[in-house]
Amino acid sequence: MSSTISKCFWRGFRDGLPFLLVVGPFSVLFGVVAAEAGLNVIEALSFSVVVIAGAAQFTAVQLLQDDAPTVIIILSALAINLRMAMYSATLTPHLGKAPLWQRAFVAYFLVDQSFALSAAKYEKERGWSTAQKIAYFFGTVTPICPMWYVLTVVGALIGNAIPPEYALDFALPITFLAMIAPMLRSLPHLAAAAVAVTASLVFSGLPLNLGLLVAGVLGMMTGARVELWTTAKQKEALA
Repeated sequence: MSSTISKCFWRGFRDGLPFLLVVGPFSVLFGVVAAEAGLNVIEALSFSVVVIAGAAQFTAVQLLQDDAPTVIIILSALAINLRMAMYSATLTPHLGKAPLWQRAFVAYFLVDQSFALSAAKYEKERGWSTAQKIAYFFGTVTPICPMWYVLTVVGALIGNAIPPEYALDFALPITFLAMIAPMLRSLPHLAAAAVAVTASLVFSGLPLNLGLLVAGVLGMMTGARVELWTTAKQKEALA
């Protein structure tokens, strides 16, 4: 069994390695942006270690630069990270029987990449035990999270030394496209994505990135409503 668990860990590790191509530039860019916002190296690193959520970190730092009220910064970061609650609900049937200390670490290291890889793998490997699933999960984050910390420091140290033509900000949209696109397989997912994208464009003119909050809420409401509708239709068909 220990050999099998080890294999699951290293499989997760190998699956997580390609994400370094986008996590690397993304974390360096955050370090640069944090330095430009007035954070020192320790503060930038602490931000990455404590929050460990790139999109929320970028949003918070941008709002800090815009002198937004603290409550708006917190609400914006929380709204962006609401997806973590959905991630948790998805993984609970697979990892809910793990010991509390393992689930605590899973909660901390639950990032977009570890969720996307684990959710897809668990669907394929339905015979895996909880221990095997835990091993795979931690395998996925082993190459990703330490690199996020280290390169945040690098970005904070080098700051404006990176030429703007390198366009490191490409990492953010590419990362989310790579993770989200394969998941848009059902009508609720497609409806939620369509409404969220449309709403984000319609409300882009709202101050302090409030359009993002509105779009996120509308997207989740749409997805939940369509999910209820499709479930009811399926029950009618079976009746």
